[in-house]
Amino acid sequence: MQYLQLIVGSLLVSLPFCRPGATEDQMWAAGKLMRDVCLPKFPKITTEIADGIQKGVLPDDKDAKCYINCIMEMMQTMKKGKFLVESTLKQVELLMPESYKDSYRKGISDCKDAAVGIKNNCDAAHAQLSCFRSKIEIFVFP
Repeated sequence: MQYLQLIVGSLLVSLPFCRPGATEDQMWAAGKLMRDVCLPKFPKITTEIADGIQKGVLPDDKDAKCYINCIMEMMQTMKKGKFLVESTLKQVELLMPESYKDSYRKGISDCKDAAVGIKNNCDAAHAQLSCFRSKIEIFVFP
């Protein structure tokens, strides 16, 4: 687990030196690493369910919500049920192609309070991602 986080972290740190932002291939490669870490933790989440979440179909069940939370914590956008605005903006700059950034910045601003007051970490991540899905034009998720 720590080894995979080190790989993801190394990828996140090295991307800015490659070019401003990432290519779509780099973005999806980073997402695949996160997905490969989180999927085994939630055996009820099949590849088909994860593919659906990737396309914006967000199931309303505990395992799906906790899988979403796992990914969002690895992306450093959520921590203990709290949305990390500044960290999320940094991730957008590092991991998103230029063509995605404006839509994501606006969505982050519009959704910054989507998880406020939600006590369960998994429910908070689901609420945050649901807001992103509704506000961001080019929705992507690992």
